[in-house]
Amino acid sequence: MARLAGKVAIVTGAASGIGKATVELFRREGATVIGADVSEGADAVIDAGSEGDVHALVERVAREHGGLDIYFANAGISGGFASIAEQTAEDWAQILRVNLIGPFLAIKYAAPLMNLRGGGSIICTASVAGLRAGAGGAAYSASKAGVINLVQSAAQQLAGSGVRVNAICPGLIETGMTRPIYELARATGQEDRLGELNPLRRGGEPEEIAQAALFLASDDSSYVNGAALVVDGGLSSSHLTARKFELRML
Repeated sequence: MARLAGKVAIVTGAASGIGKATVELFRREGATVIGADVSEGADAVIDAGSEGDVHALVERVAREHGGLDIYFANAGISGGFASIAEQTAEDWAQILRVNLIGPFLAIKYAAPLMNLRGGGSIICTASVAGLRAGAGGAAYSASKAGVINLVQSAAQQLAGSGVRVNAICPGLIETGMTRPIYELARATGQEDRLGELNPLRRGGEPEEIAQAALFLASDDSSYVNGAALVVDGGLSSSHLTARKFELRML
């Protein structure tokens, strides 16, 4: 049975990686999906951190498809691994504009339209980097920590509306953003080390995050609100330590 039959969804960052995988999965599950991205290759070309672009997209989708039920605010940028001392205020402003203001705009403009339909689901891509230091650059990590608090605040402010707001915290996933890490590992013969810090000992696939987004978009998560769903192979289940023992399988 199609879990999103009759639903209308917007997915940002849709031209590649997690966004592209989610668009494809949502469509297989029966939704009408408008994929948006700053790059060509999506249904709509927008800057997810531009208020005018987001507002216009939401209004257009509601007008053309009769409303809006799901918004996956997935677009993001990494900003690299420069130290705090090396970054500028302009670097931070750009990262925060896309990664944090983008989800804020999604909530601001999507929630009222979802309320008219009796509810809906807004999903924001955060990161394990937003849970604690060590998984990304300072600005990126701060922006993702902000996303986690944003969904908690929004869930409270939208109380009684039927609109749920949640975040997904991916670990290491092969996407356009992480492609340089994967390419370097392959070029140096170290591909088997990708994901070595998590208990599953591998990186994740975009489709695995798309499945988490499907859960949060569907009625299967009808009692999940203001949550940060971690999908990281177990990376964030422990502080980084040198393993002193390993389970031996008989």
